[in-house]
Amino acid sequence: MITIRKSDERGHIDHGWLDTRHTFSFADYWDPAHVNFRALRVLNEDRVVPAAGFGTHGHNDMEIVSYVLSGRLAHKDSLGTGSTIVPGDVQYMSAGTGVKHSEFNDSKTDPVHFVQIWIVPDRRGYEPRYAQKPFADSEKRGKLRLVASGTGDEGSIAIRQDVNLYATILDGESRVSLEIAPGRHLWVQALRGEAEVNGHRLSAGDGLAASDETSFTARGAGTEAELLVFDLA
Repeated sequence: MITIRKSDERGHIDHGWLDTRHTFSFADYWDPAHVNFRALRVLNEDRVVPAAGFGTHGHNDMEIVSYVLSGRLAHKDSLGTGSTIVPGDVQYMSAGTGVKHSEFNDSKTDPVHFVQIWIVPDRRGYEPRYAQKPFADSEKRGKLRLVASGTGDEGSIAIRQDVNLYATILDGESRVSLEIAPGRHLWVQALRGEAEVNGHRLSAGDGLAASDETSFTARGAGTEAELLVFDLA
């Protein structure tokens, strides 16, 4: 079964400094029909104006992944981490028993555009940890690049849940495919461009949920597209 979540169906809040779109219920946006998909709890597309951001705040028992599309995101946390996330980087923070952090646009002139992902961990009470790793466009172009997983396979960032997160860039008519194991479920998020996924056209901001399917195929639809693919238990 395939279900499409169109970009304009998402929750949308413009705070002035932050323009954010929520695929699932988050903060002041509540939609009982879209609270989560399996362990995928939050999928926010955020645009932050120059020199603004999220002040220090806390999380616990959540696997948090950020994926920057444009601009620079400055990160600080109570673990002592200070870093800047740029396009191609995958940032991971396991909140575990508790961590505080801030995220700010590192530029005084340009906005930052990124995707914020929360995944429910396989258990509560882990020790907090942080990781960040770059993945070049060449690793994703016409390929499914594993960027985060429960096993840390293929140089991916190891997270605390049975999820395989892939990133791909599709040029023109390039194509990628994946067999879906029995009992597994897929969420596909179009980040930019247009693609055709299992015969369904996706534009930037659209999401696709697949359950009880045996395979996944995506191809470019004329313009360069970038997708995130979540393979979930």
